[in-house]
Amino acid sequence: MKDKLSREVFRFSSPPSVKAFASVAGKMESEGPLGEYFDICEEDSYFGEDTWEKAESRLQKTAVQKVLQKAKLDASDIDFMFAGDLINQCTGSTYGMRDFNIPYFGIYGACSTMAEGLLLSAMAVNAGYAGYALNSTSSHFSTAEKQFRFPLSYGGQRTPYAQWTCTASGAVILSAEDTGTRVAGGAVGTVKDFGITDANNMGAAMAPAAAFTIKKYLDVTGTEPSEYDAIITGDLGEVGSGLMYDLLMREGTDIRKVHKDCGVMIFDGDVQDTHAGGSGCGCSASVLCGYFLRKMKEKEINNILFAATGALMSPVLVQQGETIPGISHLVHFTNDKI
Repeated sequence: MKDKLSREVFRFSSPPSVKAFASVAGKMESEGPLGEYFDICEEDSYFGEDTWEKAESRLQKTAVQKVLQKAKLDASDIDFMFAGDLINQCTGSTYGMRDFNIPYFGIYGACSTMAEGLLLSAMAVNAGYAGYALNSTSSHFSTAEKQFRFPLSYGGQRTPYAQWTCTASGAVILSAEDTGTRVAGGAVGTVKDFGITDANNMGAAMAPAAAFTIKKYLDVTGTEPSEYDAIITGDLGEVGSGLMYDLLMREGTDIRKVHKDCGVMIFDGDVQDTHAGGSGCGCSASVLCGYFLRKMKEKEINNILFAATGALMSPVLVQQGETIPGISHLVHFTNDKI
Protein backbone atom coordinates (compact mmCIF):
# COMPACT_ATOMS: atom_id res chain seq x y z
CA MET A 1 0.00 0.00 0.00
CA LYS A 2 3.05 2.27 -0.12
CA ASP A 3 1.88 3.91 -3.35
CA LYS A 4 -1.54 4.91 -1.98
CA LEU A 5 -1.94 8.45 -0.71
CA SER A 6 -5.65 8.09 0.07
CA ARG A 7 -8.46 5.69 -0.68
CA GLU A 8 -8.79 7.10 -4.21
CA VAL A 9 -5.39 8.64 -4.97
CA PHE A 10 -2.03 7.00 -5.58
CA ARG A 11 1.41 7.71 -6.98
CA PHE A 12 3.54 4.97 -8.52
CA SER A 13 6.88 4.07 -6.98
CA SER A 14 7.87 2.47 -10.31
CA PRO A 15 5.96 4.63 -12.81
CA PRO A 16 5.13 3.00 -16.14
CA SER A 17 6.10 4.82 -19.32
CA VAL A 18 4.17 5.45 -22.51
CA LYS A 19 5.75 3.20 -25.12
CA ALA A 20 3.50 4.25 -28.00
CA PHE A 21 0.11 5.76 -28.76
CA ALA A 22 -2.15 5.84 -31.80
CA SER A 23 -5.40 7.47 -32.87
CA VAL A 24 -7.95 6.85 -35.61
CA ALA A 25 -10.71 9.28 -36.54
CA GLY A 26 -13.74 9.34 -38.79
CA LYS A 27 -14.54 11.85 -41.51
CA MET A 28 -16.26 14.47 -39.37
CA GLU A 29 -13.57 14.32 -36.68
CA SER A 30 -10.82 14.64 -39.27
CA GLU A 31 -12.51 17.78 -40.58
CA GLY A 32 -12.41 19.39 -37.14
CA PRO A 33 -9.68 21.54 -35.53
CA LEU A 34 -7.54 18.50 -34.57
CA GLY A 35 -7.72 16.65 -37.89
CA GLU A 36 -3.97 16.93 -38.59
CA TYR A 37 -3.06 15.21 -35.32
CA PHE A 38 -4.78 11.85 -35.87
CA ASP A 39 -2.65 8.97 -37.19
CA ILE A 40 -5.37 7.64 -39.47
CA CYS A 41 -8.42 9.46 -40.86
CA GLU A 42 -11.06 7.31 -42.52
CA GLU A 43 -13.56 8.77 -44.98
CA ASP A 44 -15.82 5.70 -44.98
CA SER A 45 -17.96 5.58 -41.84
CA TYR A 46 -18.50 1.86 -42.44
CA PHE A 47 -14.71 1.25 -42.41
CA GLY A 48 -15.20 -1.25 -45.23
CA GLU A 49 -17.78 -3.30 -43.30
CA ASP A 50 -21.51 -3.82 -43.85
CA THR A 51 -22.87 -2.80 -40.41
CA TRP A 52 -22.14 0.03 -37.97
CA GLU A 53 -21.20 -2.45 -35.24
CA LYS A 54 -18.67 -4.21 -37.45
CA ALA A 55 -17.37 -0.79 -38.44
CA GLU A 56 -16.62 0.09 -34.81
CA SER A 57 -14.79 -3.19 -34.29
CA ARG A 58 -12.71 -2.46 -37.38
CA LEU A 59 -12.10 1.07 -36.10
CA GLN A 60 -10.66 -0.11 -32.79
CA LYS A 61 -8.75 -2.95 -34.42
CA THR A 62 -7.08 -0.41 -36.72
CA ALA A 63 -6.00 1.69 -33.72
CA VAL A 64 -4.46 -1.36 -32.01
CA GLN A 65 -2.64 -2.41 -35.18
CA LYS A 66 -1.28 1.12 -35.51
CA VAL A 67 -0.03 1.35 -31.92
CA LEU A 68 1.71 -2.02 -32.21
CA GLN A 69 3.34 -0.84 -35.41
CA LYS A 70 4.50 2.41 -33.81
CA ALA A 71 5.86 0.53 -30.78
CA LYS A 72 7.60 -2.00 -33.06
CA LEU A 73 5.99 -4.80 -31.10
CA ASP A 74 4.02 -7.92 -32.01
CA ALA A 75 0.74 -8.83 -30.36
CA SER A 76 2.61 -11.69 -28.67
CA ASP A 77 4.76 -9.12 -26.81
CA ILE A 78 1.75 -7.67 -24.97
CA ASP A 79 1.02 -9.21 -21.57
CA PHE A 80 -2.47 -7.79 -21.05
CA MET A 81 -5.02 -5.75 -22.95
CA PHE A 82 -7.70 -3.57 -21.34
CA ALA A 83 -10.39 -2.48 -23.79
CA GLY A 84 -13.99 -1.32 -23.87
CA ASP A 85 -16.58 0.69 -25.76
CA LEU A 86 -20.24 1.77 -25.60
CA ILE A 87 -21.94 -1.09 -27.44
CA ASN A 88 -23.84 -3.64 -25.33
CA GLN A 89 -21.46 -6.20 -23.82
CA CYS A 90 -18.52 -4.17 -25.24
CA THR A 91 -18.71 -6.17 -28.45
CA GLY A 92 -16.97 -3.43 -30.40
CA SER A 93 -13.85 -4.30 -28.45
CA THR A 94 -14.21 -8.06 -28.09
CA TYR A 95 -14.97 -8.67 -31.76
CA GLY A 96 -12.24 -6.27 -32.80
CA MET A 97 -9.63 -7.83 -30.53
CA ARG A 98 -10.39 -11.52 -31.09
CA ASP A 99 -7.69 -11.99 -33.74
CA PHE A 100 -4.82 -10.62 -31.61
CA ASN A 101 -4.70 -13.50 -29.11
CA ILE A 102 -3.73 -11.17 -26.27
CA PRO A 103 -4.89 -11.87 -22.66
CA TYR A 104 -7.90 -9.60 -22.48
CA PHE A 105 -9.80 -7.62 -19.85
CA GLY A 106 -13.09 -6.19 -21.13
CA ILE A 107 -13.95 -3.03 -19.18
CA TYR A 108 -16.77 -0.50 -19.15
CA GLY A 109 -16.68 3.04 -17.84
CA ALA A 110 -18.81 4.66 -20.54
CA CYS A 111 -16.86 7.65 -21.91
CA SER A 112 -14.35 7.37 -19.02
CA THR A 113 -13.15 3.98 -20.30
CA MET A 114 -9.83 5.31 -21.65
CA ALA A 115 -8.78 6.63 -18.23
CA GLU A 116 -10.07 3.52 -16.46
CA GLY A 117 -8.06 1.28 -18.78
CA LEU A 118 -4.94 3.41 -18.39
CA LEU A 119 -5.15 3.19 -14.60
CA LEU A 120 -5.56 -0.59 -14.71
CA SER A 121 -2.77 -0.95 -17.27
CA ALA A 122 -0.47 1.22 -15.18
CA MET A 123 -1.28 -0.77 -12.03
CA ALA A 124 -0.45 -4.03 -13.81
CA VAL A 125 2.90 -2.69 -15.04
CA ASN A 126 3.78 -1.01 -11.74
CA ALA A 127 3.05 -4.22 -9.82
CA GLY A 128 5.29 -6.25 -12.12
CA TYR A 129 2.53 -8.34 -13.67
CA ALA A 130 3.08 -6.88 -17.14
CA GLY A 131 6.05 -5.68 -19.12
CA TYR A 132 3.72 -4.25 -21.76
CA ALA A 133 0.04 -3.46 -21.24
CA LEU A 134 -2.19 -2.20 -24.04
CA ASN A 135 -5.25 -0.05 -23.50
CA SER A 136 -7.77 0.83 -26.22
CA THR A 137 -11.30 2.09 -26.65
CA SER A 138 -13.62 3.39 -29.34
CA SER A 139 -16.99 4.89 -30.13
CA HIS A 140 -19.01 5.32 -33.30
CA PHE A 141 -21.70 7.93 -33.87
CA SER A 142 -24.11 5.52 -35.53
CA THR A 143 -23.80 2.64 -33.05
CA ALA A 144 -24.23 5.02 -30.10
CA GLU A 145 -27.24 6.82 -31.57
CA LYS A 146 -28.97 3.54 -32.35
CA GLN A 147 -28.37 2.13 -28.88
CA PHE A 148 -28.87 5.13 -26.61
CA ARG A 149 -31.26 7.40 -28.52
CA PHE A 150 -32.92 6.77 -31.90
CA PRO A 151 -31.93 5.04 -35.16
CA LEU A 152 -30.50 7.55 -37.64
CA SER A 153 -33.45 7.04 -39.99
CA TYR A 154 -35.78 8.39 -37.28
CA GLY A 155 -34.48 11.91 -37.93
CA GLY A 156 -35.13 13.26 -34.43
CA GLN A 157 -34.21 16.85 -33.61
CA ARG A 158 -31.19 17.26 -31.34
CA THR A 159 -31.45 19.42 -28.23
CA PRO A 160 -29.11 22.47 -27.97
CA TYR A 161 -27.19 20.87 -25.09
CA ALA A 162 -26.77 17.50 -26.83
CA GLN A 163 -23.31 16.22 -27.76
CA TRP A 164 -22.11 14.45 -30.89
CA THR A 165 -20.73 10.95 -30.34
CA CYS A 166 -17.30 10.78 -31.98
CA THR A 167 -16.38 8.12 -34.48
CA ALA A 168 -12.86 7.62 -33.21
CA SER A 169 -10.49 5.34 -31.34
CA GLY A 170 -7.30 5.59 -29.32
CA ALA A 171 -4.74 3.05 -28.11
CA VAL A 172 -1.79 3.30 -25.72
CA ILE A 173 0.92 0.82 -24.78
CA LEU A 174 2.43 1.26 -21.32
CA SER A 175 5.84 -0.21 -20.59
CA ALA A 176 8.02 -1.07 -17.61
CA GLU A 177 10.88 0.49 -19.58
CA ASP A 178 11.73 4.15 -19.12
CA THR A 179 10.71 5.43 -22.55
CA GLY A 180 9.86 9.05 -21.75
CA THR A 181 6.43 10.23 -20.68
CA ARG A 182 5.43 8.50 -17.45
CA VAL A 183 2.19 7.73 -15.62
CA ALA A 184 3.01 9.32 -12.28
CA GLY A 185 -0.23 8.28 -10.59
CA GLY A 186 -3.93 8.83 -10.66
CA ALA A 187 -7.27 8.82 -8.91
CA VAL A 188 -10.01 6.22 -9.11
CA GLY A 189 -13.37 7.87 -9.59
CA THR A 190 -16.43 7.66 -7.36
CA VAL A 191 -19.94 7.38 -8.81
CA LYS A 192 -21.78 10.69 -8.44
CA ASP A 193 -25.48 11.24 -9.16
CA PHE A 194 -27.04 14.71 -9.12
CA GLY A 195 -30.42 13.54 -10.40
CA ILE A 196 -30.07 14.21 -14.14
CA THR A 197 -32.65 12.19 -16.11
CA ASP A 198 -32.22 13.59 -19.64
CA ALA A 199 -30.06 11.23 -21.73
CA ASN A 200 -29.14 14.14 -24.00
CA ASN A 201 -27.70 16.17 -21.13
CA MET A 202 -24.63 14.06 -20.45
CA GLY A 203 -22.38 17.02 -19.64
CA ALA A 204 -24.53 17.86 -16.64
CA ALA A 205 -24.59 14.22 -15.52
CA MET A 206 -20.78 13.92 -15.63
CA ALA A 207 -19.72 17.33 -14.29
CA PRO A 208 -20.06 16.48 -10.55
CA ALA A 209 -17.87 13.38 -10.91
CA ALA A 210 -15.19 15.35 -12.78
CA ALA A 211 -15.19 18.10 -10.16
CA PHE A 212 -14.91 15.56 -7.33
CA THR A 213 -12.04 13.56 -8.86
CA ILE A 214 -9.98 16.58 -9.92
CA LYS A 215 -10.46 18.28 -6.53
CA LYS A 216 -9.54 15.08 -4.71
CA TYR A 217 -6.30 14.62 -6.66
CA LEU A 218 -5.23 18.24 -6.20
CA ASP A 219 -5.99 18.20 -2.47
CA VAL A 220 -4.37 14.86 -1.67
CA THR A 221 -1.21 15.59 -3.68
CA GLY A 222 -1.01 19.15 -2.37
CA THR A 223 -0.74 20.61 -5.87
CA GLU A 224 -2.29 23.66 -7.51
CA PRO A 225 -3.90 23.86 -10.96
CA SER A 226 -1.11 26.22 -12.07
CA GLU A 227 1.44 23.42 -11.64
CA TYR A 228 -0.03 21.59 -14.65
CA ASP A 229 0.21 22.50 -18.31
CA ALA A 230 -3.35 21.24 -18.75
CA ILE A 231 -6.13 19.67 -16.72
CA ILE A 232 -8.11 17.74 -19.31
CA THR A 233 -11.65 16.42 -19.06
CA GLY A 234 -12.98 13.81 -21.41
CA ASP A 235 -16.18 15.08 -22.92
CA LEU A 236 -18.08 17.42 -20.64
CA GLY A 237 -18.66 19.68 -23.62
CA GLU A 238 -19.58 23.34 -23.27
CA VAL A 239 -22.45 22.77 -20.83
CA GLY A 240 -20.71 20.27 -18.56
CA SER A 241 -17.49 22.30 -18.43
CA GLY A 242 -19.36 25.36 -17.17
CA LEU A 243 -21.13 23.31 -14.51
CA MET A 244 -17.83 21.78 -13.39
CA TYR A 245 -16.29 25.25 -13.04
CA ASP A 246 -19.18 26.29 -10.78
CA LEU A 247 -18.85 23.20 -8.59
CA LEU A 248 -15.09 23.62 -8.22
CA MET A 249 -15.32 27.36 -7.54
CA ARG A 250 -17.69 26.62 -4.65
CA GLU A 251 -14.84 24.57 -3.19
CA GLY A 252 -12.30 27.35 -3.77
CA THR A 253 -10.63 25.74 -6.79
CA ASP A 254 -10.31 27.51 -10.15
CA ILE A 255 -8.97 25.45 -13.06
CA ARG A 256 -10.29 27.61 -15.87
CA LYS A 257 -6.88 28.89 -17.02
CA VAL A 258 -5.51 25.37 -17.59
CA HIS A 259 -8.66 23.41 -18.36
CA LYS A 260 -9.15 21.72 -21.73
CA ASP A 261 -12.11 19.56 -22.70
CA CYS A 262 -11.70 16.97 -25.45
CA GLY A 263 -15.35 17.28 -26.45
CA VAL A 264 -14.93 21.01 -26.98
CA MET A 265 -11.61 20.65 -28.80
CA ILE A 266 -12.44 17.95 -31.33
CA PHE A 267 -15.14 19.84 -33.27
CA ASP A 268 -15.75 23.39 -34.42
CA GLY A 269 -19.24 23.77 -33.03
CA ASP A 270 -20.11 26.81 -35.12
CA VAL A 271 -19.05 25.28 -38.42
CA GLN A 272 -19.88 21.62 -37.79
CA ASP A 273 -23.12 22.13 -35.84
CA THR A 274 -22.20 19.73 -33.04
CA HIS A 275 -24.08 21.73 -30.40
CA ALA A 276 -22.38 21.27 -26.98
CA GLY A 277 -19.39 19.33 -28.39
CA GLY A 278 -18.16 15.79 -28.83
CA SER A 279 -18.66 12.72 -26.65
CA GLY A 280 -18.10 8.96 -26.65
CA CYS A 281 -15.26 6.71 -25.55
CA GLY A 282 -13.34 7.59 -28.69
CA CYS A 283 -13.54 11.33 -28.04
CA SER A 284 -11.11 11.58 -25.11
CA ALA A 285 -9.12 8.57 -26.36
CA SER A 286 -8.40 10.05 -29.77
CA VAL A 287 -7.67 13.55 -28.45
CA LEU A 288 -5.34 12.18 -25.76
CA CYS A 289 -3.51 9.92 -28.22
CA GLY A 290 -3.65 12.27 -31.17
CA TYR A 291 -2.95 15.62 -29.55
CA PHE A 292 -1.85 15.63 -25.90
CA LEU A 293 0.54 12.67 -25.82
CA ARG A 294 2.10 13.92 -29.05
CA LYS A 295 2.62 17.34 -27.45
CA MET A 296 4.22 15.62 -24.46
CA LYS A 297 6.50 13.55 -26.68
CA GLU A 298 7.62 16.74 -28.41
CA LYS A 299 8.13 18.38 -24.96
CA GLU A 300 5.74 21.21 -25.77
CA ILE A 301 3.89 20.28 -22.57
CA ASN A 302 5.30 18.24 -19.68
CA ASN A 303 2.72 17.77 -16.95
CA ILE A 304 -1.00 17.02 -17.43
CA LEU A 305 -3.98 15.55 -15.63
CA PHE A 306 -6.32 13.53 -17.83
CA ALA A 307 -9.75 13.08 -16.23
CA ALA A 308 -12.00 11.21 -18.65
CA THR A 309 -15.68 11.32 -17.79
CA GLY A 310 -18.52 8.87 -18.27
CA ALA A 311 -22.33 8.90 -18.03
CA LEU A 312 -23.16 5.44 -16.68
CA MET A 313 -26.60 5.26 -18.18
CA SER A 314 -28.71 2.42 -19.49
CA PRO A 315 -31.42 3.13 -22.11
CA VAL A 316 -33.81 0.83 -20.27
CA LEU A 317 -33.30 2.49 -16.88
CA VAL A 318 -33.56 5.99 -18.37
CA GLN A 319 -36.88 5.01 -19.96
CA GLN A 320 -37.99 3.79 -16.52
CA GLY A 321 -37.27 7.23 -15.09
CA GLU A 322 -33.96 6.42 -13.39
CA THR A 323 -31.30 9.09 -12.98
CA ILE A 324 -27.90 9.07 -14.71
CA PRO A 325 -24.84 8.51 -12.51
CA GLY A 326 -21.48 9.90 -13.61
CA ILE A 327 -17.88 8.77 -13.13
CA SER A 328 -14.48 10.33 -13.73
CA HIS A 329 -11.10 8.58 -13.49
CA LEU A 330 -7.90 10.63 -13.51
CA VAL A 331 -4.44 9.82 -14.90
CA HIS A 332 -1.39 11.99 -14.21
CA PHE A 333 1.12 12.07 -17.09
CA THR A 334 4.51 13.74 -16.67
CA ASN A 335 7.85 14.10 -18.44
CA ASP A 336 9.54 14.94 -15.14
CA LYS A 337 11.72 12.48 -13.29
CA ILE A 338 9.90 10.87 -10.37
